[in-house]
Amino acid sequence: MKTPSRIGAVDIEVARASLSGIVREMQNSLFRTGYSTIIRESQDASCALIDTKGNVIAQHVVLPLHLGAFPACARAIIAAYGADMAEGDAFLINHPYDGGSPHAPDMAVLTAAYHKGRHIGFCASIEHKSDIGGPVPGSCSGSARETFNEGLHLPAVRYQRNFEPYGDVERIVAANSRTPELVLGDIRGQLGAGRLGERRLAELIAKMGVEKFLAASDELMALSEARIRGALAEWSDGRYEAERFIDDDGVELGRPVRVHVAVEKKGDRILFDFSGSADQTKGPANIRPPLVHAACAFSIISLIDPHISINAGVLRAIDIKVRRGSLCDPVFPAPVNTYNPTIHAVVDGSFEALGGLVPSRARADGCSSRSIIIGGRSTTSGKGYVQYEIVGGGAGGRSGRDGMSGTNVNQSNAKIAPIEIIESEFPTRLKRFELIPDSGGGGTYRGGLGIVREYENLAEARFSIRSAKHVIPAQGLAGGGTGRTGDIRINPGTPGEKQLPTRYADYPLQAGDVFRLETPGGGGWGDPTKRDPALVLEDVVQGYVSPEAAAATYKVVVQREGARWTIDEAATAARRSR
Repeated sequence: MKTPSRIGAVDIEVARASLSGIVREMQNSLFRTGYSTIIRESQDASCALIDTKGNVIAQHVVLPLHLGAFPACARAIIAAYGADMAEGDAFLINHPYDGGSPHAPDMAVLTAAYHKGRHIGFCASIEHKSDIGGPVPGSCSGSARETFNEGLHLPAVRYQRNFEPYGDVERIVAANSRTPELVLGDIRGQLGAGRLGERRLAELIAKMGVEKFLAASDELMALSEARIRGALAEWSDGRYEAERFIDDDGVELGRPVRVHVAVEKKGDRILFDFSGSADQTKGPANIRPPLVHAACAFSIISLIDPHISINAGVLRAIDIKVRRGSLCDPVFPAPVNTYNPTIHAVVDGSFEALGGLVPSRARADGCSSRSIIIGGRSTTSGKGYVQYEIVGGGAGGRSGRDGMSGTNVNQSNAKIAPIEIIESEFPTRLKRFELIPDSGGGGTYRGGLGIVREYENLAEARFSIRSAKHVIPAQGLAGGGTGRTGDIRINPGTPGEKQLPTRYADYPLQAGDVFRLETPGGGGWGDPTKRDPALVLEDVVQGYVSPEAAAATYKVVVQREGARWTIDEAATAARRSR
């Protein structure tokens, strides 16, 4: 692509590398200063640099959905304070409708960056907060019927002026949280990351000049858009449809919710049409259009270039269509807090439809996402606590490679908290944490395995879960099998055993209660009977596949000779010939 005469290719590359480094340094600052395990351990946060119009010019992609959330948050702040903004200002917003937060616990902090009195943009971060009020600890009620059931919602508010804090804002936030020290500590960490970003931007501008910096920012967005459009132009034109279903919305239990996507590609343009999806739900399964747009961008980036510079240019290359009043464009105050399973359905459906355009890159479905939330009062300090964990499962198989096991998939990049951290900070004990054999869908390339995580609760507490694929499994592809579904049980194997639905809010746990979460496996890719028998044997040796499943699913008969497993070649050939 021809570059403007006012800036050369070397300056563009300097800006690209520098902006990427600034965002990464901001990100590291967040994780090192985080108060909550959600930030320190699970890393449920991301950072970005944004221009004066609200366009993302650089983002370190920990959470891809924030590519859509950042612009919506920034534009809400610009609309509210554009004429009254000054150096030293910082802003706070977490409103999914007035801004772009995925749900209210995801608070955005934006600091206004200036150069010699000239506004040049924002340094931004979005972090999940441990608790912002609402009827259940953790604020993520799986049975919420409107956003007012989902905790404190802040439109764009000024958090600092002239680098000095507005104490009123912090007092309001603290008064609405069960864990005020953690929430305020994490917000202040976001503020620090923003101020760090401002200093690093000042250093970059001192090196290259403000006009070159602004020109390079515009050019980087144009280059990312051109990269996407150039790749799309090489794909065959066509229109393909796909659909996925989530188990339910948390309110109307047992009623699957449909996500439908039609992908139409012409020339260098591509449209994702979700107007055929279900109407908005009573429960909190709804998602806002900025997240739909970001999910589509994630799918395209994954297929074209995972190393592309992430900025607003990617969004410009992708068009979406949603229907007002539907699951993908709900009307306020429709609840949205357990949005992630719906986004996974958007991504999985998009990947299947895109597979019609680029068949070689198609892949089976993964485990979606889930979190467990336990809240109570410390028996030693008397303070409230919220144990919030993000737990993965199996990824889908794809051409040439098995799905990964025990991992988060698609847009969910957060980490599983270590056992040592959980047991040292909360009144709970982990009894089991292991892979589930045979949970990955069979295939030429099998799905990844789900995990089991079993806890003993040591104090009275309140338990909530927001999960997926406990009823509808991860789909296989090209003849591959479905993954094993997930499950959540209280006191399993006892007379008082209770199975909870996929989404559940506020189960009363007693001291000594045990709960067990089993996460779904990924779908398989390709005919299982075409899997290399040597790979099946290795799966049996590693404990990923049982000997019974090897024979039934893969038609490979294995036998144990002393300490060694071997393949019964004759029996395997006979089974596969049938």
